[in-house]
Amino acid sequence: MKKTIAVLLALVFAFAAFTGCAQPAAQEPAAEEPAAEAPAAEEAPAEEAAPENIQLESLTLYFVPSREPDEIVTITEPLKELLKTEMANQGYDVGAVEIFVGTTYEAVGEALAAGTADIGFGMPGGTYVLYDDGADVILTSTRDGLSKDSDNAKDWNDGQPTLPSEEQAVSYRALMIAGPSEKGQAVAAKVNAGEELTWDDINGLNWSVMNSSSSAGYIYPALWMQERYGKGITDLANAVQSDSYGSAFARLASGQVDALMTYADARRDYEEKWTTEYARTASIWEETNVIGVTPGIYNDTITVSKTVPYMDDALKAALQEAFINIAATPEGQEVIAIYSHNGYQKAVSSEYDNERAAQELIQSLSN
Repeated sequence: MKKTIAVLLALVFAFAAFTGCAQPAAQEPAAEEPAAEAPAAEEAPAEEAAPENIQLESLTLYFVPSREPDEIVTITEPLKELLKTEMANQGYDVGAVEIFVGTTYEAVGEALAAGTADIGFGMPGGTYVLYDDGADVILTSTRDGLSKDSDNAKDWNDGQPTLPSEEQAVSYRALMIAGPSEKGQAVAAKVNAGEELTWDDINGLNWSVMNSSSSAGYIYPALWMQERYGKGITDLANAVQSDSYGSAFARLASGQVDALMTYADARRDYEEKWTTEYARTASIWEETNVIGVTPGIYNDTITVSKTVPYMDDALKAALQEAFINIAATPEGQEVIAIYSHNGYQKAVSSEYDNERAAQELIQSLSN
């Protein structure tokens, strides 16, 4: 019996050993794979800091006195803030803009040469070339063309206003205009009858002229006289210098002078004053007549001083862009209209070589 039990126990243990070996081995848990790293976000390039504006304590502008000084100062007052704003856009912070009106055209040139003015505004080409050792032209003005632009004086005398045209012009003419005095009307009658004027006709008039650097008020009329009569302004028996075109027209209206020399659209500028401040009863177009017409004169300039140390090429370029942009705004148009300017284009000194030749001729005639 014991032997039988022992055999049975042996079989049980053998079976248990067999089944235990047949079971699959327990698997160790798989090691966790590291999570895939998210791609690093690309770093945005660091923004470059905008360069700081250059600081200028002030800019000083001198205007030529082609209109009444008080009128110029009043109308150009908005230019102070317009220029500061636009120069900031060009990289310059200007502390103050100061505006002055020169007592003469030459005074503006002298201020530029001395460095007391940074910018000369409205200076005629004839004045600029006299002071180009100390001044540099940066812009030439553009103007409305005119409805009348004939070489023949009679064509200007239809009693109707000269009107602006849509064409922009970079040159203008000088006119010699006779007023309502008896002598002025007599000479005008000869012109309107198609007769050529003699030197005696010209010399018999009392003239208002501008200073000797004024293109329209002196230089080109002098060349006109030289070409026709071999005479100059210094040969006139009676000529008085006016300090502005306003005072010249006032003298013409009162009969103090019989004729004056001026720019082609001057009568448009003084049309209202003719019958108000100057107390005439008929219009300026009826009472005045053109008796001489010059060839075209290159337009007014904006110039800068060569003397001030900070007036480098970068500042000149900024001023060019600033004035061009200002002229393209309604506010800017109101300011520059006082000189009959419509806009500006970049200029170079060589464009005024004809003015240099004219000045040389004037100087030779004066010697």
